[in-house]
Amino acid sequence: MQNVADGFGEVQNNEKKHIMADNYLEKRYEEVFGTGRTKVKRVGHTLDELLLRNRSQRGYNKDYVVKREELERIVGVCSKVPSAHNQQVLRFRLVTRDTGADKVLRNIRLGAALPELHLPLPGTEPEAFIIICSTVEENKMVDIDLGIAMQSMLLKAVEMGLNGLAIGAFDRNAIVRELELPLTPLMIVAIGKGIEKIELKTIAPEESHAYYREGGVHYVPKVGTKDLLV
Repeated sequence: MQNVADGFGEVQNNEKKHIMADNYLEKRYEEVFGTGRTKVKRVGHTLDELLLRNRSQRGYNKDYVVKREELERIVGVCSKVPSAHNQQVLRFRLVTRDTGADKVLRNIRLGAALPELHLPLPGTEPEAFIIICSTVEENKMVDIDLGIAMQSMLLKAVEMGLNGLAIGAFDRNAIVRELELPLTPLMIVAIGKGIEKIELKTIAPEESHAYYREGGVHYVPKVGTKDLLV
């Protein structure tokens, strides 16, 4: 009888092991593929969240000093993003508070739609910049790379808890001269810890696209999704 009992116990143990294995596999399947009962835990921000947070900031917290290492992490995305014809012609000069930010500041212009504000306001100036240059003359393919690179870098900055601004209004000759650049700059990206409150406002295509400020809020008009479809 003892042998029979031992044998029966062994069978029970094996069945328990199979049940545990089946339960584990079922749980893992649900976690990976989903069944409506088990939700996969999301890590980090969705693209939509990053896009909403990626607003053009023209005012920054001067107490936060952006380090060169942070700028390097931001530029690092450009070794992963697509490139027209895979030419990879863009090059980047990193500028921090201690390496020429003042030279950049005096040669850029911000807030063209709000000239009466003379942005950036005193005490809110950006003090870290990524100057984007090209090893070849600017053309359609270079501009494709430029757009991809700027958006990708700004999204990376937001992911890191920072903000940015793409700047096209600047004195190119002065920037080349004062920073001793070997290449002509195409665009400048300011990076910092933004302090402005910015909200999107859905508009019809025929309404004004100009951004404006009311009650301390910076409003950015955006055409709705349905009106973007043709």
